[in-house]
Amino acid sequence: MGKPTRATAFSDRIPGGRDGRRMLIVTFVDRIGSGLWGATATLYFTYAAGLSTAAIGVLLAVSGAIGIAGPPVGGLLADRLPLRPLLITLQVVRAAASLALLTTTDLRLLLAITSVGSLGDRAVSVLTKLYATRVAGPDRARYQAINRTAMNVGWAVGGLAAAAALTDGTVTVYRWLLIGDALSFLASALFTLGCAEPRSASRIAAKSTPAPGESVQPRKSTPGESTPEECTPEECTPEESAPGISAALAESALANSAPAESAPAESSPAPHKTKTPAPNPWRDRRYLAYTASEAALFLDDSVFKVGLPLWAVTATSAPHQLVPLLLVLNNVLVVLFQVPFARFGATPHTARTSLWPLACAFLLGGAALAASTVVDAPWLAAVTLVLAATAFTVAEMLHATISWELSVVLAPPTAQGAYLGVHGLAQAVQRSAGPLAVTAAIAAGPLGWLGLGAGLAAMCGAQRHLVRDRGDGALSVAPVTVSEH
Repeated sequence: MGKPTRATAFSDRIPGGRDGRRMLIVTFVDRIGSGLWGATATLYFTYAAGLSTAAIGVLLAVSGAIGIAGPPVGGLLADRLPLRPLLITLQVVRAAASLALLTTTDLRLLLAITSVGSLGDRAVSVLTKLYATRVAGPDRARYQAINRTAMNVGWAVGGLAAAAALTDGTVTVYRWLLIGDALSFLASALFTLGCAEPRSASRIAAKSTPAPGESVQPRKSTPGESTPEECTPEECTPEESAPGISAALAESALANSAPAESAPAESSPAPHKTKTPAPNPWRDRRYLAYTASEAALFLDDSVFKVGLPLWAVTATSAPHQLVPLLLVLNNVLVVLFQVPFARFGATPHTARTSLWPLACAFLLGGAALAASTVVDAPWLAAVTLVLAATAFTVAEMLHATISWELSVVLAPPTAQGAYLGVHGLAQAVQRSAGPLAVTAAIAAGPLGWLGLGAGLAAMCGAQRHLVRDRGDGALSVAPVTVSEH
């Protein structure tokens, strides 16, 4: 055999095998469309739809609030339906919603359409994470880092394409950018068609639990056929698998499928078995408290979208041209360092320990923003703003890695979709309430930023206490899972 090519070696470094690589393409293409639409949404509603500023505010606020239901609904469906067709369906729904915006300028219809699109956007975000969690196996932290890199590159490509197209500034351009957004969703659906269905613990548990009064019979299969209860040694290796199915569950499924050789010819009827209900995240106080703390730690998103730009232009003497450069700095740092930062969430214990450096990053970022107005010197304001942007970017990368690992390991394998759907509420809530928290910090002046940084650091300490191992093994070992392909 010859030496592996550089392309092969690179592919082997991406967890999840072929399906993991294809899902990265899906993420990249999806984010290109998001970059196209994100840069032009307000302009489209203003010039193409003819809405007022107040109407646009209502439209975005209401549709965003309705979209909060997307993660828990999507996660719940993922525990009951095959994940791949569900993802494809939602991508098609998003494409249809984008194209439907071209058909009307009525505010009520636009509100209904954007609400459907918002629900789809939030649900797809959680389902994509769930798919990656299932196919990447123990290497899910590294996959998450590569996935975030693909997201940022996609956003950048879409944003640059939109910026180039907007030099014309006509209504026709706005419409074509919206069509490009819809086409990105359709392309994502086509790429998803080429992915295999990852195995789900909740659906296997349901299949392997006999109905009351029903005995378990071995399933007869044709030669060479692989059934859900049987898999070849190659298919059952943990390295090619995804989180969500414990080894014990896999062994149970295999045991149930094997005929009992020592059973008597005439056995007594099987005892009645009651189906154990799946864990409910809405009754899991620990997970709900963890999700609430996550909503606060996701505030770095609002800091970059609202806080830094507003603070730089209204409270400091830094040149206004610095503002877009701070956003570019954020994007570049994430692309360059998100994958190396994956080591901070390689295991549950490492993720929990990494909450301390995350707290330090939040403190440094808040202090730097507070210091940017101490002296009325443009160069000092610029330096402190760059320092703040760097600190909050480090916090963003650390938290993304920590959050991915802890949200998965705290979720029971048989209800992983429902739990990750509830966790998705943290980002959704932050998008709605985050701007209010950041603008409150701006209104309070330098002390407001110091308070925000200290508060986020304290939240890191609280979360570290919350997710400590209580002897139930939840944080001791990452789930070992079985692949279906």
